[in-house]
Amino acid sequence: MQIKTLYKSILVIPCFFIASMKLVAQEQPAVMVESEDTLENTIHKIQSDVEVLKRLKVTGYVQAQFQFCDSTGINTYAGGNFAAYQDKRFMIRRGRVKFAYTMPLSSAVVQLDATEKGVSIIEAYVVGIDPWLRAFSVTAGVFNRPFGYEVPYSSSARESPERGRMSQIIFPGERDLGAMLTFQMPKESPWNWFKIQGGMFNGTGRTASDFDTKKDFIGQLVIAKANKSESMKFSGGLSYYDGGVRQFTKKVYSMSSDSTGPIFHLDTASSNNGAYATRKYVGADFQYSVNWIAGVSTIRAEYIQGTQPGTSSSSTSPTAAASSTSTSANLTTGAVTTTTSYSDVYSRSFNGAYFYFTQNIMQSKHQIVVKYDWYDPNTEVSAAQIHGGTSKTGSADIKYTTIGIGYIFHWDQNLKLMVYYDKVTNENTKVIKYTKDLKDNVLTMRLQYKF
Repeated sequence: MQIKTLYKSILVIPCFFIASMKLVAQEQPAVMVESEDTLENTIHKIQSDVEVLKRLKVTGYVQAQFQFCDSTGINTYAGGNFAAYQDKRFMIRRGRVKFAYTMPLSSAVVQLDATEKGVSIIEAYVVGIDPWLRAFSVTAGVFNRPFGYEVPYSSSARESPERGRMSQIIFPGERDLGAMLTFQMPKESPWNWFKIQGGMFNGTGRTASDFDTKKDFIGQLVIAKANKSESMKFSGGLSYYDGGVRQFTKKVYSMSSDSTGPIFHLDTASSNNGAYATRKYVGADFQYSVNWIAGVSTIRAEYIQGTQPGTSSSSTSPTAAASSTSTSANLTTGAVTTTTSYSDVYSRSFNGAYFYFTQNIMQSKHQIVVKYDWYDPNTEVSAAQIHGGTSKTGSADIKYTTIGIGYIFHWDQNLKLMVYYDKVTNENTKVIKYTKDLKDNVLTMRLQYKF
């Protein structure tokens, strides 16, 4: 009897085990379905996050440099004026971080600059592309003026520490607030080599608010070609600027001449107050590079001429209404009076150009650069004809030429070292302090890291 009972118990155990396995097998699919759904949702979320990250691109560069100049307190376009008792300095010339969010038919860009002087916005703009040809695009915000080659060319790629004197004077800050329409066929098109663009801008640069009703037009035509192997590249462009600056006084000076030579002629017509002084430029640029046994050789040139409104002491493009404010108090009544005085407009014809030659030393990390540029703010007067007095000519009318010689070592794909010397020469005039060449040459040593 006991043996029979034990035998039955042994048979029950496998049956119970089999029944349990069937039950688990019946319930398992529901658990697996739930796990698969969770896993699918997780993967979908990760893919979505990755797509967002792929659209967002963060780039930038930092330029740390040391400079030494010939004398203390010089005025220079090699990174800004030196302090009164300073002839050498360390500085962060640029600390740029650029955020770009790109979709197939649109994008948005914000670029910041962080240096020892603070943080500022360099660019903030949006771009929309037409969904049919994908050839037309509209850009609006703060962005590079579409004029010439050197102005929009990135400072991280440029072979000299700074843009030329002319570029900095007529296009201070490089960028402006406005809107632009561009036509260029997509990269896969055989007509991609042709680009034409134009837009309307405030004319005051990126750091100043507009102060008049005038908007400036900038237009540009660009062609760029290369051979099949891209060992030889050529590009060139024509640019046009048409704008104006409001005159806040009736006194307007323009160049003329009398028995003593060239002078500024004064026009005091009452209609001058509120009228607009002409600001008009035309320019042409050319670039050519070839990769041969000696390495990559590049020639680059640009010429600009036009009419520039300025003041008696400066030919720089105005970024605000040229004015000064003074406050006085009546000692008897205590009343405070604020007086604003505006500068008279001086209209000048100018021209200028730059020429680059760069040479990569074969396939090494070494590169040399030679640059020559000039800026003549007043082409109707020169040298000893600039003497102040009744002619009203002065330091703002002096022509400058600069010869730059540099060496670049590409440490790796991110880091490069630059050593560059600017030899600056001014016209010898009869104006005090400018009767001979100033001691304002500058040596720049820079480390740049790009990411």
